[in-house]
Amino acid sequence: MTARLLDGRDLASHLRRELLHRVERLTNGDPDTAPRLAILRSGLSDAAALYAASLERAARSVGVEPLLLADETDALLRLMDGLNEDPRIAGIVVAQPLGDPERGRQLVERIDPGKDVDGATPTNAGWLARGEPAFVPATALAVIAILEAYDVPIAGRRAVIVGRSAVVGRPVASLLVARGATVIVCHRATRNLARETRRAEILVAAAGSPGLIRPEMVNRSAVIVDCGINAVPAGIVGDVQFATVAPVVSAISPVPGGIGPVTPMMVLRQLVESAERAASPRTSGAIISSTGTEPSMNASRSSVS
Repeated sequence: MTARLLDGRDLASHLRRELLHRVERLTNGDPDTAPRLAILRSGLSDAAALYAASLERAARSVGVEPLLLADETDALLRLMDGLNEDPRIAGIVVAQPLGDPERGRQLVERIDPGKDVDGATPTNAGWLARGEPAFVPATALAVIAILEAYDVPIAGRRAVIVGRSAVVGRPVASLLVARGATVIVCHRATRNLARETRRAEILVAAAGSPGLIRPEMVNRSAVIVDCGINAVPAGIVGDVQFATVAPVVSAISPVPGGIGPVTPMMVLRQLVESAERAASPRTSGAIISSTGTEPSMNASRSSVS
């Protein structure tokens, strides 16, 4: 059997070109008027540093000006009100995890929900839970973007999510429910996890556990989106045992090269949408769509044996 490869790099390239065009239209060719993305980082976490660096590169690639602020959490808290009030700052992201989780929570909660382009604040989490999303966590959006780009049917499908985090598992569940899927969310207390994952038509692995999903835990019609980014001695791996699972499912996203390249593009899409609304007062009350119409990847389908 040959699994279709859900390649996030191709999708990210399409999105980058689209966003670059939209930013050029916003600025009318004047880079001094480009919207800014403030990226806040505190602590020594490698994961946070990598995410901040990927956002910085992605922002520059589409003409958005990144402002990277790396400092103690208390110092960042003092800066937040100024960032919220600065009209040039179209979006604010806190790269997680932070050194002090409690102070980090306070930092996230101080973001103006109207600039929360990674959907981290309680206000935006509440709107998503109500089914009326404003800003949505970018990794969750990336899952939907990949499924839509590769024309994976969602309505009526049984979707199983392994992981219940506030930044991936639960937001993905809300987005899939909104698109008509029947959703099961599994976690460390789930009994007989393999029984649930074998029933999945769409399986989203977001547990942060390397190689958790094995070939005996999936069925041959499954479409798997792997959100795991785990550092092991051999390099970066996902939550799925890719080499053994890929030959026995219908489609799978790789790690690296799947969700990873798309996630910063989702932050930037939400930022650009926010900047466009600010530039067009007539649409200032509009609610952001959780994803736009994604470019179809069917013309260049890849597969993995």
